Amino acid sequence: MLCWMNGHYIEEQEMKISPFDHGFLYGLGFFETFRTYEGQAVFLQAHLNRLLEALKEYRIAFPYTLTELEEIIHQLNAQDGQDGYFRLNVSAGPHSIGLAPTEYVDPTVIIFRKPLQIAKRGTEKQAVWLKTPRNSPEQEIRYKSHHYGNNVRARLELPSLAEFEGFFTTKQGIVAEGITSNVFWVKGGILYTPSIETGILPGITRKIVLELAQQIKIPVREGAFIRQELEQADECFVTTAVQELVPISNIGEVRFAGNEGRIYGKLHNAYLQNIVDRLGRN
Repeated sequence: MLCWMNGHYIEEQEMKISPFDHGFLYGLGFFETFRTYEGQAVFLQAHLNRLLEALKEYRIAFPYTLTELEEIIHQLNAQDGQDGYFRLNVSAGPHSIGLAPTEYVDPTVIIFRKPLQIAKRGTEKQAVWLKTPRNSPEQEIRYKSHHYGNNVRARLELPSLAEFEGFFTTKQGIVAEGITSNVFWVKGGILYTPSIETGILPGITRKIVLELAQQIKIPVREGAFIRQELEQADECFVTTAVQELVPISNIGEVRFAGNEGRIYGKLHNAYLQNIVDRLGRN
């Protein structure tokens, strides 16, 4: 499968990066994952904006435009003519050992692509409370960075990410997020989700769901919640850029409405209509 790296299309088995890349030496890199719909990465601008915020804070250059990225995505999808799962990855680039640079002007930019293989919409997952606590971000707002050990450590608690999602709490016992998702639940017709101030990733799909909830008059509460508050919910679901909205059937012995949840159903339908609108179809 072809990938794209620093201006060139390269077969994945031929890709190489320098061991002096500070993304490898110091974990200094950031990434975005997303998918295409009918060949279009409909939320690419939002993903790029979030990525650029991280790169700006860490003084890493990014020499490509949205239009250039869209063309690369189109070419990579053309390999099999199907929609794809994408990861846009930017690391600081090669430099000598040591924290000498005050800026990184020669980043390593890679776009990975693989065939899109996701479960049927509405497929439920089970959730578990993780023993691994959510770590604190290195800066005020969490970015999708190469500092991913906390997520990897948590994933090792689960037998499968296809059937399970793990829910982090902070060291203070506050509900945070999933290993690869943002968390929502519904109680008494009100939609709840942890606030950004808890140290969670400001997810792209999370933001869209909150906007859609406002549009269709679903009341929302963002804040700091303990796990018992989530366990009292009628519905629960998680959001990701690739899997959209995923209903949660249970967390341990606590059962939720799963894919029969009324609010979940309304929001997922609204999300799909939002995609249709972005594609420009009636």
